[in-house]
Amino acid sequence: MKEKVVLGLSGGVDSAVAARLLLQDYEVYCLYLDIGLGGSGAADAAAVAASLNLPFATADIRQALEEHVCAPFTADYLAGRTPLPCARCNPAVKFPALLALADRVGARLVATGHYARAEGGVLRKGRPANDQSYMLARLPRSILQRVMFPLGDYEKVQVRSLAREFGIPVADKPDSMEICFIPDGDYAAWLDRRGNTPPPGDFVSPDGTVLGRHKGIHHYTLGQGRGLGVSGPHRYFVSAIRPQRNQVVLSDGGDLGRRELLCTAPNWIAVEALTAPMAVTVRLRHSRTEQRAVILPEGGCVRVRMDQPARAPTPGQMAVFYDADAVVGSGWIA
Repeated sequence: MKEKVVLGLSGGVDSAVAARLLLQDYEVYCLYLDIGLGGSGAADAAAVAASLNLPFATADIRQALEEHVCAPFTADYLAGRTPLPCARCNPAVKFPALLALADRVGARLVATGHYARAEGGVLRKGRPANDQSYMLARLPRSILQRVMFPLGDYEKVQVRSLAREFGIPVADKPDSMEICFIPDGDYAAWLDRRGNTPPPGDFVSPDGTVLGRHKGIHHYTLGQGRGLGVSGPHRYFVSAIRPQRNQVVLSDGGDLGRRELLCTAPNWIAVEALTAPMAVTVRLRHSRTEQRAVILPEGGCVRVRMDQPARAPTPGQMAVFYDADAVVGSGWIA
């Protein structure tokens, strides 16, 4: 008898190929996570499950998404931070929903179409071209011990080719890049529709000189250089956001570099805890850029000291620490 696994089936090509690969060795149960926005996702996921003759279910995650992702997303922007909703969703909403079904059907394992690897409770990078370990770095070891990523050894071009080879209905469906609950990508308009967003205010220089008017602090993020609508002797960049004064500080960008930062709420994966300085590489945003650093414990937080300055480490985003391809842990940039 094959071991059971619950797969998060989104209606996209990645999870569809993951389902087909898992079929070789597992009894696969498919779960679509419904956030209440309609669209073709549910129908596409159901079509994939039907084409592979797999059991298919949906879970309404709207309430959990609002509580654990949407409300904190809103609070972060109103406080001048730049949130990372997918990293919050994975440990608080997505994987708990998969595990709930797994427990009901007697499955030890859950799976998704992420490009990463999980081995013995340790999260590892996927192939360099598509690695998604950064967005998964808030998953605790208790969840990672039950997770598998069938696409961890593949690149996206290979997965597309396999989808066509397998005759999967969504083989040529475009990738979805936007935040799932803001499908049009206009997060500021989404925040405005929720109400109580900040009013317009002043763009100011670092010395307090008024340079112009901004549309509301939730329209801006640290390091932003586009869409400011302010002219001057040089190009301007957002160098600080002051929610208490409803000000956005603009500079020439020369003050954006940081060699040191503090991270809160560390999530340790490859180590039990950080008790002494540790040499790592650190990734400060969802890209392949890493740099060498030393991390140090500091009163329940993590001090990060980088060999070279990083441009605009942004409060609300995440720092992920690596030892070669293993994720040591992560923390929220404060």
